[in-house]
This record gives sequence, structure tokens and C-alpha cells, in this order.
Amino acid sequence: MSASPSVPHEGKSMSRRAVLEALSGLLLGMFVSMLASTVVSTSLPVIIHDLEGTQTAFTWVVTATLLTTAISTPIWGKLADLTNRKVLYQLAIVIFVLATAAAGFSQSPEMLIAFRAVQGIGAGGLAALSQVLMADIISPRERGRYMGLFGAVMAVATIGGPLLGGVITDAWGWRWNFFVSLPVAVAALLIVQRTLHIAPRERKQTSIDYLGIVLLSTSVSLLLIWVTLAGDSFEWMSVETLLMVGGAVLAAILFVVTELKVREPLVPLTLFRNLTFTLSVIASIATGIAMFGASVFLSQYMQLARGATPTEAGVMTIPMIGGLLVASIGVGALITRTGKWKPFLIVGAALLIAGSTMLSTIHYDTDFTLVSLYMAMLGAGVGMTMQNLVLVVQNTTSPTEIGVASSGVTFFRSLGGTIGVSVMGAALASQVTTLVGERRDDIQGALMSLGDQAQTWATQLQSGTLPQVSAMPEALRVVFEDIYATGISHSFLIAVPFAVLSLIAIVFLPNKPLTTMTTTERLQAGEADLATVSVPEGMGVLTATGSVGTIPDAAGDDRAGTGSRRSAR
Repeated sequence: MSASPSVPHEGKSMSRRAVLEALSGLLLGMFVSMLASTVVSTSLPVIIHDLEGTQTAFTWVVTATLLTTAISTPIWGKLADLTNRKVLYQLAIVIFVLATAAAGFSQSPEMLIAFRAVQGIGAGGLAALSQVLMADIISPRERGRYMGLFGAVMAVATIGGPLLGGVITDAWGWRWNFFVSLPVAVAALLIVQRTLHIAPRERKQTSIDYLGIVLLSTSVSLLLIWVTLAGDSFEWMSVETLLMVGGAVLAAILFVVTELKVREPLVPLTLFRNLTFTLSVIASIATGIAMFGASVFLSQYMQLARGATPTEAGVMTIPMIGGLLVASIGVGALITRTGKWKPFLIVGAALLIAGSTMLSTIHYDTDFTLVSLYMAMLGAGVGMTMQNLVLVVQNTTSPTEIGVASSGVTFFRSLGGTIGVSVMGAALASQVTTLVGERRDDIQGALMSLGDQAQTWATQLQSGTLPQVSAMPEALRVVFEDIYATGISHSFLIAVPFAVLSLIAIVFLPNKPLTTMTTTERLQAGEADLATVSVPEGMGVLTATGSVGTIPDAAGDDRAGTGSRRSAR
């Protein structure tokens, strides 16, 4: 099949077959990124134990990826507005998969953290560019029709990934988890090249805000390092705290000043004039904390608090993934059918609050039926809010800023997840240390009952290495299951206030109808500076003079009378 039928052209929408062909490349690329992440999730406790890492190292293995994902996402989004999006997408796949494969050769936690940081750069590109490319070929109103395909890919990657990772870890060792996505990545590159054809864009001179990148990286990194080390390596009220927090605040202020002055800002602050974008960003932060925090600490809960193996942990987290998939697919279809989106986002935010709150009450012996229900609630909340917040922003953003606006929401979601995981991890490490001190007598009694093995286990516990609870003798295992269950459940309390803030932000989101035009069609219709609203077929918008003019933009500016004629399909 030739490339031309797959390219949107003036006055015509892509056929369903052309859309499906174009989507196949995006779907496989998304599958590669998700598989490479999820296949490792259940084996991380084993990996950190084998590499002799601590709870802090465990947190940073996750945080490093989230941090570089967050920082690189707006960079990829800016590049998407300036250059070839397809090539960028393929480059992101290559970076992501090569870094993932390199992580399989890690010999220390520090080496693993470094490769995971590079992996995050590729992940940022895949997260940002998949949304941008999808907006190029599918209108917001029609996108729900294709959510079933994305749901199927998510199902295979998010449910099959942890299960596959657990089986590989138990059978052949955790290193093979990092290599499993390589053949899929090669297939993804070939299929993207063959099937993804988008309309050519006007070439622009690329200008990257390097100073903004440095300042943003410095600010966020200092904040995360302070959260991780404060209370352990130094006191909360100390000179180190003053230097780190002060440096983070100063870098943040300089970042804002820089963004207001540079020609091509990393995160255009003018986007915050759009109320929909601002409120969606606030809501996305809570979604990021819930999504990343749950995926990281629920896996730890299953293995450290319930003594599960990596394979069993993959099976036990299915309720959350199931809730996410059912909600995401079902709500996507309902949005396409009804054109209404706000009620679903409100329900999703309420489920985030309920799920986070209930997960903060779990213990090592909580009935697993209840734990499954709590996980399903949280998963449904994430599924109903995550992608739909990006959808709402794309609906009200100028077509020329779709890339930076989409990546902006994804950026703040990743940033929220990064800070959330870091704070939750620091809280967990601190809580475990406190609980170990409080239950020293119980631990000592359990060790004394072990006879000849007592000294071996005492030495291992004193090393500070993340323990492999499932391998502990019964007497010792029960104590540590209780300690880790208490610490992890307390960590989920951190997500609750952010979930409440998310609900408030969503309630105040402007309830604007979804347009039925793709980004490409909006550009061809002369909407380079305008955001659209849905219009009945065949009707334009009458100006005050009675002529057919343009639709006011998201900020409320009336730009009628420009002479641009268009209609929504």
C-alpha cells in the first residue's frame, strides 16, 4: 500500500483503515516501552537485594527514570512542534530499548540507576510523542473509538509484563528481564517506518532552551536528593537542608525568569493562561503520584509484607491493572458515544481518593479480597483520569502548540510521580527504621530461636540491604512482614491530599465540548492560532457582522472576522 492514502490532506479525514495502519506503529512502540518497564517491576526487590542495595537505592532506581522522563518530556514536545515527529518517535524507541538492555549488565545499584536514568530520556519521548502523533490522525471526539486497541496493548503489557518478569526471574534470573523487549523493538521500528505516514510540516529553525533544562534539572534533583537524605544522612533542620532547599528554590525562580525571556521556552508559561491547561496540570500531579506510587510500592507490599515471589506478586497486582484497563476502555467508548467527559473525570478523581485512603489501612494479614478491591478502585481512578486530562488539554489548545501542551501535562504528571515516589520512599525508609528500633526485642527473640542460623541472619539485617522476606525463617518473616506492611500503608497516606486537590481542580475545569477535527485538519482549516470547539456539521460560526468567521480561542479572545472559513466534521 502506498504512503499517500495514509497522509491526511486538505478537506479529507483519514479512512478507518488508514488510521488503524498508522496506529499500529504507535501501538507497538507503546508496547515496547510499557513491556520494558512492567517486566522489571515485580523483580525490583530481588534485583536490589542481589545488588546489595538499600531501600534508598530501590527508590532511586525508580526515581531516576521518572526524573529524566519528566525533564525530557517537554524537550521532546518542543522538538515535536519544530521538526519531524516520526523520526523523533523512532529515536525515542532506540534510546529507550538500548538503555534498558544495558541495565541488564548492571553490577551495582549505582550502575543500574545510571542506565535507568538514560532509559527515562527515551520514555519521555515515547510518552510525549505518542500523544502528539495520535492528535495528528484522530480527533478528540473520535479517539474513544480506538481506545479498545490501546486497552488491549496495555492489557498485554501491564498484566503480562509483571507475570512474564516474575517467571523469568524465578526461572532464569532477573537480568533476562532487560533483554526481552529487544526483538519487539526492532519490529516496532520497522512497522513505524512502514505504516506511520503524517502530513509534512513546515520546517522551522530548532531552538532548544538549554539553560532552562539545566535549571529545571538542578531544582528538581536538589529537591529529590534532599527528601531522600534528610533525616538519615543529616538532620531536617541543618546547613545541608538550607543549601539544598535554598538551591532548589533559587534554581526554580531562575527557571521561571528564563522561560519568560527565551524565544523557545522549555515549558511556555503562556500555556497557564489557559484555565483548562492549568487545572489539568494540577489534576495530573495527583494522577502521577497514584499511578507511579502504587506500581512501585504495591509490588514491594506483595513481596516484603506478604512473602510473595516475583511471579506471585505479578498475579496479585492484577486487580489494579484490571481496574485501570476496564475504566480506561469503558470511559473512552462512553466519551466518544456521548461527547461528555467531565462526569467521568470527577468519578475518577473520587476513586483516586477512595483507593489511596483505603490502601493506607492495609496490614500484612488484611483479607486479600479487600486489598484487591482497594487496588481496583485506585486503578479505575487512574484509568479514568490519566489519558483524558491530556485529551481535554488537546481539545482547547492551538494546533501549533499541541506538542508542547500535551507534553506539558505529561511532564507535570511525571514530575508529580517522581516527587511522590521519592517522598513515599523516604517516608517508607524512615518508618521501617523506626519500627525496627521499636520492635528490636521481637527481632532479637526471633533470631535467638534460629539456633545456628541466628548469626547469619543478624549479619544480613545489620548490612542495611533490602531483605528478601520470602526467604526468611517463619519467626523472623512474620515480624518483618508486619514492619513493611505498616511502613508501606503509611506511605499511601501521602497520596490522599493530592488526590483531593485533583478532584477540586477537575470540578472547576471548563466543560467545553470536544472537537471532531484532527490537529492536521485544524491546521489546514486555518486555525494556527485558535483552539476549536465542536460545531454541528455544515455550520460555521457567525460573527457580529453576519459573516462566517473563526471560533474564539481558549483564552476567550474574539478573533472573528479574519476571513477564515471552516467547519467541524
